[in-house]
Amino acid sequence: MDLTLKIWRQKNANDKGKMVDYQISDISPDMSFLEMLDVLNNELIEKGDAPVSFDHDCREGICGSCSLYINGEAHGPDRLVTTCQLHMRTFKDGETIVIEPWRAKAFPVIKDLVVDRTAFDRIQQAGGFISVNTSGNTIDANTIPIEKEDADNAFMAATCIGCGACVASCKNSSAMLFVGAKVSQFALLPQGQIEATDRVLNMVKQMDEEGFGNCTNTGACEVECPKGISLENIARLNREYLSASLKG
Repeated sequence: MDLTLKIWRQKNANDKGKMVDYQISDISPDMSFLEMLDVLNNELIEKGDAPVSFDHDCREGICGSCSLYINGEAHGPDRLVTTCQLHMRTFKDGETIVIEPWRAKAFPVIKDLVVDRTAFDRIQQAGGFISVNTSGNTIDANTIPIEKEDADNAFMAATCIGCGACVASCKNSSAMLFVGAKVSQFALLPQGQIEATDRVLNMVKQMDEEGFGNCTNTGACEVECPKGISLENIARLNREYLSASLKG
């Protein structure tokens, strides 16, 4: 495959940045998208040019760090996959591919395609935890009966990898799907009830302080989420927040 790549290049957070065109040839359709970028970077290094900076880690669709906006879609044109799971057979020979970083005020660009997503970390730190009794009277969690539907929904919410595709695909750069998932995975289980009130209030407060936009229920976040996190988690977040506000 021969391709034209239009890639966002930005030297640092203060640089204006611009799109730069690259021609790349002999790309196997069996390559992953990141492997294709590896080939490009090898060519750039051999020419003495600066390679394109992009995030990656596990390359197994688990860590969520391979966050790229490809042809106007978070993680590219395929569904329920991360960028590292996207294969070049999804594209056509001779195609032009536009590659950009996440675009959101709360995710400032660090360099090229790398953005600062520590805002998500701060939201989780604001309340994403449960109390555990380690005084010698610890109860095995598996001995607590939980409705299967609740357990299934909690596990589904917990599959969120925090990649930020929901924010990148939302016209308002809202983080409601991410926060909804993180609140839901605890709110649905008895172990999460101790901090339930403080958790949702603190996480929503931190989300607002980070500069994320409001949710207007367009559903783009669910469509682009590589793990298929449901909008039901946003509804649950709203219910939990309302309940906590009335209590507080």
